[in-house]
Amino acid sequence: MIVDPHHPDTAIARRALPLLDLTDLGDACSDQAIDTLCGKARASRVAAVCVWPQHIHRCAELLAGSPVRIATVINFPVGGTDIERAVEDTAEALDDGAHEIDLVMPYRAFLAGDARIAAGMIEAVREIAGRAILKVILESGTMPERGQITRASRLAIAAGADFLKTSTGKSAVSATPEAAEAMLAAIRESGRPVGFKVSGGLRTVADAGLYLAIADRIMGQGWVEPKTFRIGASSLCDALTASLGGHA
Repeated sequence: MIVDPHHPDTAIARRALPLLDLTDLGDACSDQAIDTLCGKARASRVAAVCVWPQHIHRCAELLAGSPVRIATVINFPVGGTDIERAVEDTAEALDDGAHEIDLVMPYRAFLAGDARIAAGMIEAVREIAGRAILKVILESGTMPERGQITRASRLAIAAGADFLKTSTGKSAVSATPEAAEAMLAAIRESGRPVGFKVSGGLRTVADAGLYLAIADRIMGQGWVEPKTFRIGASSLCDALTASLGGHA
């Protein structure tokens, strides 16, 4: 396949591939699936893999010597209110080799008016996580009003989030441009070095390009890089590599 280096899809793919959190959070995820995921992550030079906690140790073995980081999910996908369990699960994940924690904020409690429990869980996990990157999943698709997303974003930032993440990918509505705009605006207004992860429903090069453009517009050219912007997806990697002629 001949790749046109000036084609818009090629430029988007080159930007997006190093930002990818290559994800397998399927209910039937197996050791074989993890082997395939990690092999693809190495070959494509993505930012990270994102897997269930029980697969961290295998990923650590398969990715040893690689710059690809290992992310896992905590309080996922239900976003419950058991802070002690979230802290224990985080500590175990870090012991197993995780570098990044994607924590589901207790979003139902937050929407019911209990911001205290939401902030308390983020703060507790932040403390145990230490230098590990903490991405807080807002589950923005459950928040029909932009003001709710803005308040949740501000809460998570104040409680110690390193990244704001849109979605678990398990809700009826996942990432949307409107949610991305609200979350990025909250990050910009905070003045803190907080990143953004868009996740849920991204499958095409155009999908990636849409969110890259939003980040460029709100945060400015040059802000997007792996330490500030991630894309959580499973099938998107194939679309991006295809736009590059099958090569990372």
